[in-house]
Amino acid sequence: MNNRLQSLIMGAAICCAPTAVFSQTYYDLAGDADAAIAEGRWKDAATALEEAMKLRPDNPSNILLMSNLGIIYYNLGEDSLALATLNRANSLAPKSVTVLLNRADVLLSLQRENEAYEDLTKIISLDSALVEPLYDHAMLSLRRGDTAQALADCNRLKEIAPEKIETFIANGSYHSAIEQWIDAIPYYTTALEINPSAKLYCARAVCYLMLQRLGEASADITSGLELDPNDKELYLYRAYLNKMRYLTDDARRDLLKALQ
Repeated sequence: MNNRLQSLIMGAAICCAPTAVFSQTYYDLAGDADAAIAEGRWKDAATALEEAMKLRPDNPSNILLMSNLGIIYYNLGEDSLALATLNRANSLAPKSVTVLLNRADVLLSLQRENEAYEDLTKIISLDSALVEPLYDHAMLSLRRGDTAQALADCNRLKEIAPEKIETFIANGSYHSAIEQWIDAIPYYTTALEINPSAKLYCARAVCYLMLQRLGEASADITSGLELDPNDKELYLYRAYLNKMRYLTDDARRDLLKALQ
């Protein structure tokens, strides 16, 4: 149990013993849930939170417990129950950023992008200094073809998080989306310096391919496949690269790998 919760319990004990016992049980259960979550024991965590809310159904802290419970249900594979729980939490606290963040995460995982986008828009209106929802909003805006909104999100990311990898990826993605390939490359390069990944090498390789810089594209595809030998997009772009080099058989083999 953390110090903040211990202080709350001790403060209640000073006021009156019966309330202290009641509160302690509630907070102990919340603490048990935290421990279970840390260890990935989702079922135990769900049981602890459910019991805590039964003990104190009118406790304002139940909003946060309910929000956590929604994520726990999702991790248990109970998608419908997860969303129902998060929807209830949202109805009780419609301006809770924590609840909206958790629901947006679940909706994104379920590929319900339109609903997730609505939640991300609300989050940004409530707190425009949060990097991850702003990044997700920018990327979804690009998927929706709303480049104006994506640019606004990217500019905001530059203001609040100029050194974060999300800022560089979002800006690289924006310039790629509007086919400003040469402008996208420096953003991807910086992102790769922060944290190399197959997806980032793939993104920069596309820019090089579009600019007919085949040697650099080949190097990025090779680096990406070293990090993730099963990345289908990298095989697809290597097939495209080999076709541009008139290596028809190699292109066909890579295309088959991508399809498999």
